[in-house]
Amino acid sequence: MEIYLIRHTTPAVEKGICYGQTDLDVTETFEEEVNNIKPWLPASIDKVYSSPLQRCRKLAESLFPQHTLSLHSDLMELNCGRWEMQSWNGIPKTEMQPWLDDFVNVVVPEGESYAIMHERVINRFKEISEQEQPAVIVAHGGVLRSILAHITNTPIKESFDIFSCHYGCVVKIAKVDDQLQHEFLYNVSLAGKEWHRPTREE
Repeated sequence: MEIYLIRHTTPAVEKGICYGQTDLDVTETFEEEVNNIKPWLPASIDKVYSSPLQRCRKLAESLFPQHTLSLHSDLMELNCGRWEMQSWNGIPKTEMQPWLDDFVNVVVPEGESYAIMHERVINRFKEISEQEQPAVIVAHGGVLRSILAHITNTPIKESFDIFSCHYGCVVKIAKVDDQLQHEFLYNVSLAGKEWHRPTREE
């Protein structure tokens, strides 16, 4: 059993903007990024699962044109509620600070917490992995980190520090002696440093 995790390519959004489930398009570097991903994929895949958001769906369609995609909303990124498409530095600190102090459990206003996202992602991953067939999951950074935290017994609070997942990264998960092990096959940053929290100091 092998499952390949692929993060979407660079999204069309300015750095410093909070986005989660906003349906962002891809950038003009899309074809280049697709070509960088292709060599790391196996010749045979049975199933292709994807977040329905277009930055994932377009990548899945481009990489696996012969497959019928299985789209699942529980593979979407964190729901950032009323912070969606706001500047991270423009979100009031009184509203942001509780989440920064405990992003695992604190729910984003009108959105969800990382723990809520993690639960829905892992429920879907378990269903996929139990089928024990070669599969691909095209999803988001938070989703990939949730899965990697799950299979390595890493506290999800530490997943952002431990697992660096750049746009377009490819991670292979394989069952070895009844244990799921992972290997980063491709993980190169073409877009530079990402920005997913406020930078100001007050």
